[in-house]
Amino acid sequence: MADKNTRIAIVNTDRCKPKKCKQECKRVCPVVKMGKQCIVAETTSKIALISESLCIGCGMCVKRCPFGAITIINLPTNLEKETTHRYGANTFKLHRLPMPRPGQVLGLVGANGTGKSTALKILAGKVKPNLGNFADPPEWTEIIRHFRGSELQNYFTKVLEDNLKALIKPQTVTEIGKRVNMPVGPALEHKAQRDNLDYLIRELDLQDILTREVNQLSGGEIQRFAIAVTCVQNADVYMFDEPSSFLDVKQRLNAARVIRGLVEASNFVIVIEHDLALLDYLSDFVCMLYGVPSVYGVVTMPFSVREGINIFLEGKLPTENLRFRQESLSFRMAEQVQEEEVERYRDYPYPSMTKTLGDFKLTVEGDMFSESEIIVLLGENGTGKTTLINLLAGRFETDAGEKLDNLTVSYKPQNIAPKFPGTVRMLMLKNISAMFNHPEFQTQVVKPMQIEEIIDNNVKDLSGGELQRVALVLALGKPADVYLLDEPSAYLDSEQRIKASKVIKSFIMSAKKTAFVVEHDFIMATYLADRVILMEGTPSVKATAKAPQSLLTGMNKFLKSLRITFRRDPTNYRPRINKLDSAKDKEQKSTGNYFFLED
Repeated sequence: MADKNTRIAIVNTDRCKPKKCKQECKRVCPVVKMGKQCIVAETTSKIALISESLCIGCGMCVKRCPFGAITIINLPTNLEKETTHRYGANTFKLHRLPMPRPGQVLGLVGANGTGKSTALKILAGKVKPNLGNFADPPEWTEIIRHFRGSELQNYFTKVLEDNLKALIKPQTVTEIGKRVNMPVGPALEHKAQRDNLDYLIRELDLQDILTREVNQLSGGEIQRFAIAVTCVQNADVYMFDEPSSFLDVKQRLNAARVIRGLVEASNFVIVIEHDLALLDYLSDFVCMLYGVPSVYGVVTMPFSVREGINIFLEGKLPTENLRFRQESLSFRMAEQVQEEEVERYRDYPYPSMTKTLGDFKLTVEGDMFSESEIIVLLGENGTGKTTLINLLAGRFETDAGEKLDNLTVSYKPQNIAPKFPGTVRMLMLKNISAMFNHPEFQTQVVKPMQIEEIIDNNVKDLSGGELQRVALVLALGKPADVYLLDEPSAYLDSEQRIKASKVIKSFIMSAKKTAFVVEHDFIMATYLADRVILMEGTPSVKATAKAPQSLLTGMNKFLKSLRITFRRDPTNYRPRINKLDSAKDKEQKSTGNYFFLED
């Protein structure tokens, strides 16, 4: 019985419905048939209860549950001694914790649902770790003894003595508007405890919204406000949960500089980030989290930034000789079909046009686009990227009434509002039945986007990342000449973003279609783009959509406007931002190569 306590049984509270089934899990369980209460499921119960100590891991309950509510996972035996927290019976389990270091930025990377936000709450002192004993939680003395010999022992001693003040910039910033009933300026002044308010207002571009009510801000504006509110206060631990959401590339870099500016010899800074280029730029070292989403998560030891991100992409932990993902993720440009090698059957023109929306005017330079081509739109928020997508989709009329070629389009909007009353399966069959049932589409799109995991969930109950995956499959499943995808990476974790990029690229090339993509994640944008459209001008006032340019030319111009340079990692060819004024940064700027230099 050496592995007695190394098995996790998870019962999904949303799916388990003992009143609507025949308790198949209990009926087929061989342990129950032997007279032991391994599974308790009654019509009077809210959910089934599974005894992990009695479970033998046969998996028969998993196969027979009509609602797919049960997951049984066998863990390595050594992890049981490293359990950090569990919310209750048959719920998510977190193993180990990240180890923050004073005077350095700790980056956290991992799939959604593997415990990153839970780890932040524990390190902030908002959740007391129960070491897996949720029925009889341990005292702080036992918790500190559990972490003896590690940096976390001193950390939790300070938490216990109330010597650490922790601030968390939450993941879901849209909720902030519901709690703050005052304009941005007064709200920041009310929280100000440091002398950096003017700097934050300037760096985070908050000058034009100081008199606006917080509950009237857009997603990007409220994200920058939330970062400023966190940075303007005194604290010992600063935590940022996905600070890049809703921000464009320029704003992400500004936010990164602001967050790094908080670092002092005695404080801790921790960042959860799915934009790997930004995480690389922000962090001094990283911890990865791996496991099965919503089932269990394991925190790795700290690694240097380059080594940690490369291990995450490789999917294998060399220190533990453990593979946590079947395939490695690479960005080698040779994998992509080079422009001159693609056999293009047709070119399609689009005219020069203008569109005025209130005080904003967009001018579009006419050009051509081809089959088997992805064009990525790059620019600051407010420069008309979504407006151009809507013009191409025929959702907006141009000022002069120009007509585009009579092409069919499929459009994935920026904001996804779930209104469909049924399940994901019902939604797919209603909208893209033919493609959804096509074996090639299943293999190329549906399975890589992990739709099977949520196929019987109600659409209105899906998380942001799940909705995004469903919306992408729906958009690609609609027969069209042109696919218009507005921010396909939003709400997706790092791994899902890479998979989504490969799905989009593969589908567009094999189907010989065209895609216009708005994307702020730099790694995803550079992987997808055959050509780029630069959006130049003054945000929310006047902008021009330039004619499409080659990836190298367009990226060089775009990065030069941001005053940053990129190099490629020699291991997996991912783009890496050079530290400002580093030797590599100065070298590339002096030669005009702001975009990849071959390493």
